[in-house]
Amino acid sequence: MVIGGGGREHAIIKKLRENPQVAEIYALPGNGGIANDAVCVDIGAKDIEGIVRFAKESQIGYAVVAPDDPLAMGCVDALEAAGVPCFGPRMNAAAIESSKVFAKNLMKKYGIPTASYEVFDKLDDALRYLETAPIPTVIKADGLALGKGVTVAMTREEAVRAVREAMEEKKFGSSGERIVIEEYLEGPEVSVLCFTDGMTIKPMVSSMDHKRALDGDLGPNTGGMGTIAPNPYYTPKVAKACMESIFLPTIRAMKSERREFKGCLYFGLMITKDGPKVIEYNCRFGDPETQVVLPLLKSDLLTVMQAVTKGTLDDCEVTFEDRCACCVVLASEGYPGSYGKGYEITIPEDIRDSVFVAGAKLQDGKLLTSGGRVLGVTAVADTLPEAIKAAYASAERVTFENRFYRRDIGQRALAIV
Repeated sequence: MVIGGGGREHAIIKKLRENPQVAEIYALPGNGGIANDAVCVDIGAKDIEGIVRFAKESQIGYAVVAPDDPLAMGCVDALEAAGVPCFGPRMNAAAIESSKVFAKNLMKKYGIPTASYEVFDKLDDALRYLETAPIPTVIKADGLALGKGVTVAMTREEAVRAVREAMEEKKFGSSGERIVIEEYLEGPEVSVLCFTDGMTIKPMVSSMDHKRALDGDLGPNTGGMGTIAPNPYYTPKVAKACMESIFLPTIRAMKSERREFKGCLYFGLMITKDGPKVIEYNCRFGDPETQVVLPLLKSDLLTVMQAVTKGTLDDCEVTFEDRCACCVVLASEGYPGSYGKGYEITIPEDIRDSVFVAGAKLQDGKLLTSGGRVLGVTAVADTLPEAIKAAYASAERVTFENRFYRRDIGQRALAIV
């Protein structure tokens, strides 16, 4: 059983299907594209009671809780209490993502390199601080905000607007009642997803996300318009520094706080002139990073996940292909703002295995758009230029009305390859 209904979940399901012992996969709720690879069940990812009831009734042998909301709500705790083995952190460990304030305080306490910061729960205090704060600066809503709760403010006016939107206008609901204002860091960004059973940590291949909607990193922030892997800025030297100063200290810190983290811990990193620093933690697989990382995984995903659950990750081999991957996200024109829905999607049969569907529904046997990010098209090749070229060639062949996508995914990486 895989909880969630996006492109990340589709990538996880496709990888789990490779294990011959997997007889049936249920997706809760899944989507119209996932229906090709799993049995979709109309139970929402936040309906914890419904999820547990279904797991018991269907005698689920293993569950993967993929999105942040159900993890933060204690879905893993509830399933474990019902006797269902799970992949994903418990509620008290998911706080590493669900509370930016908790994460920043954890890093400060345990000396994990990150941007300097201040925490505010009163609008007036935050605005007063901004009068003299160094600009540019970064404003973060404390709680979960669908990956959109962060503003990189290049001017003081922009910073004030971001604070007012979060705290006064309640743009992110209760998630913005507390905010973090932090130092603006410069350098290339790297995403590293890691398997961890709370004691051992095994990094996956690094990746590079492209958050802005438009070419040249312009336009509003999105959930991610594409990814490449591996990230060329993540050299062996940087990887060693991250393991010693960030990855191991983080899982040890969580254990010391009695919040042992088991699952996928995502590190959003900035490679600054002073070395790597943490921008953010996620308590789960990233989206669309998963769509380039899992296609490169050589080891069996279910075996690795079960080792995480059992606490035997140290004995489990986790290996990746020495190749490159690129994912191009096809979105609905207007995303991340308002956009039209209900357009028919055409996916050629020969590339279906490399298409991960996110925002689509099945209606009368037709696959129709229903979300902003509609799907991701991934290609794997021996070199990054080949992977990018192949991903775009496939993306051109997937059609629906009002589709748009960035034409420069991976170009920043190519500049240093």
